[in-house]
Parts: sequence; structure tokens; C-alpha cells
Amino acid sequence: MKVSVWKGGAEGAFQEFEVPRLPSQTVLDVVTYIQRALDPTLAYRYACRVGMCGSCAMTVNGVPRWTCRTHVDKVVRDESLSIAPLRNLPVIRDLVTDMSEFFDKWARAKGQFHGRRTRDDDFDQVKPSSSERLQADAGIECIGCGVCYSACDVVSWNPDYLGPAALNRAFTLQRDHRDAAHAARWAVLLGDDALPRCHGQGNCTDVCPMGLAPTGSIIRLRQMAVRRLLTLA
Repeated sequence: MKVSVWKGGAEGAFQEFEVPRLPSQTVLDVVTYIQRALDPTLAYRYACRVGMCGSCAMTVNGVPRWTCRTHVDKVVRDESLSIAPLRNLPVIRDLVTDMSEFFDKWARAKGQFHGRRTRDDDFDQVKPSSSERLQADAGIECIGCGVCYSACDVVSWNPDYLGPAALNRAFTLQRDHRDAAHAARWAVLLGDDALPRCHGQGNCTDVCPMGLAPTGSIIRLRQMAVRRLLTLA
């Protein structure tokens, strides 16, 4: 099959390779074959190879995916593939992107847990059956792979937008009564580059390899924000 792979930095271009088709072949297998057999200069990331870390995320035929989980048979078109770096992130080289701004936005959304208790206090319990716990659990498995961020058109239009991963993380913390940064986090979430910017298209939910629904988290955050504003009024 013919495989077009992005080579270079932001001003690079696609380079075409011929790769043999193999049974149960993944897109990561294809990239690895190219790097080992055809072009040793090809730069890309991977780690676990079993769908756990998300570091092998790339854009395959226009859709951001984990390449280790993506079988060629499911995405190949007319015996050809197009493999590019994740969208909405600076390209370092070839298929490697700079994830700094993605994680910087996570930090801007105050994605760190700020506990109310000290090590001298007893544990603050969260009932497993509570609605807050159940809603937070639905979004807690995000591993920060950047696939949803790459799929988000709003980030493309407005690079200052925090993005779905950061807002999903903020939602899980706003539903956690043990966290002490709710007020400071609302100050960020209600800003121009956060909740008001999301168009609710659901691209992030469609591509999430973990089966999460960042769009749903953003909708729930908006509902919480409205209730909060009505209470303050």
C-alpha cells in the first residue's frame, strides 16, 4: 500500500512510501516499518504499544487516533494511508508535536487537586453512590493524550481556548467536594476562553480513545455555572 507521511516541521510536506500489507497490522506497525526499513530519520513517539499511554497519537486519514489501536484494515482507503502529526499543536519534527501548550491549558484550568485537609486529618470520604462521584467517575479516566484537543475545531479557530481535555478535568474537580479551589477555578472557567467558547459539536467525544464524553462534561459545567450564578444573585 502507499503511505503518505508528514516529514519536516510546520513547513514540511508529505512523503510517500510503499509498505507491505500484513495480517492484523496497526498504523503504528506501519510507521515503525517505515522508520526501521525505509527512512531511519522519521521521528515519532510511542511507548506501551498496547493502548494504555496515548503517546502514539497521530492524525490518520484526517482523524486523530491512537495508532497502536488503529488497525490498517479499518482505515485504509484505496490501498493508501495518510499519516500526519496531531492538529492544533506545534510540530517539532515529522510526527512529533510539542504538547506544552496542551498541558499549560490543563494548568490554566487549575487541573490540580487542592485538598482541604492535611495529613494530620482523617480521610475525607466520598460516597461511591453519590451523583457527584458518579459524574466525576465518568470523566476521570482521561490520560491527556491530546486526541480530543486535536479534533476540536474551536481550538483551531481560537488558539487561546482551553480545549476539551482541560475542561473535562476541571469538571471532575468541581464535582469533588474535597477540592478547595472551586472558586478560583470558576474564575477561569467563566472566562472568554473557556466554557462560553465551546460550540458543542462533539468532535472530542467522537474521537476519545477512552470512550469519555468531554462535551457532556462541558454541558454539566455550564449547568453548574448557571445554578451558581442564580444562587449568588
